[in-house]
Amino acid sequence: MVGKKNLSGVKEANPVDVHVGNQIRIRRMLMKITQSDLGAQVGVTFQQIQKYELGKNRVSASRLQTMASILGVPVAYFFTGLRDRSEPQFDKQCEDDVARGRLTAEAIQFNEAYLRIRSHELRTKIVALVVALAVKDQSE
Repeated sequence: MVGKKNLSGVKEANPVDVHVGNQIRIRRMLMKITQSDLGAQVGVTFQQIQKYELGKNRVSASRLQTMASILGVPVAYFFTGLRDRSEPQFDKQCEDDVARGRLTAEAIQFNEAYLRIRSHELRTKIVALVVALAVKDQSE
């Protein structure tokens, strides 16, 4: 792992590496490419892709360029939404979401389907329904 050591002496993933890895993961999933397939195209194992996606291993510039080409995005895509670490509101939410498993295949699939709905009224009702279901599920 790359980053500072925590109190247990274990190195923590660098937030920039986590962000880049998450962007790789999201784009790969949106394109319905498996970790194995991406790894084969890049020339690494699926385990290495997993490590990149979790931010445990840093992606080299040349490998990031290769992934950008395969995934059909500019290299800058992987840094989209990343705030300067010197800003007090550095966005740790994305890192936390990945760590807690919130950015799942189902969440991406749900979001893709939701975005295909043209009716604003229907989208609003769907959000209200999902919120109500989440509240009910937490109370059970």
